[in-house]
Amino acid sequence: MSSTPKTVHSLKAKVFYALSDSYRLEILEFLRDGEKCVCKIVPHLGLIQPVVSRHLKILKNAGLVRCRKDGTKRLYSITDPRIYSIIDDVSPSLLDVLTKEILDYVLCS
Repeated sequence: MSSTPKTVHSLKAKVFYALSDSYRLEILEFLRDGEKCVCKIVPHLGLIQPVVSRHLKILKNAGLVRCRKDGTKRLYSITDPRIYSIIDDVSPSLLDVLTKEILDYVLCS
């Protein structure tokens, strides 16, 4: 499959959108050590099931997680562990630099 630059940028934007929410990042972290049932994700996040399902749908639409049924349960897992490289690259030292830039911008505006 050959992708145009516009298509590639669109797909990347979809991934970064999925990563742009703290609850979705928490779901990905929770799945880091393996497949989990929605029945475990809901109490872990402390959110109601429909909200968790909406976040999982966004992650699934971005290709970051997959779902399988096991009886009445829906089990979610990561599609490719390389996504953690992107997440982990946003290190505390990078966050410090970005925070300083934001503060400098706010103070200079």
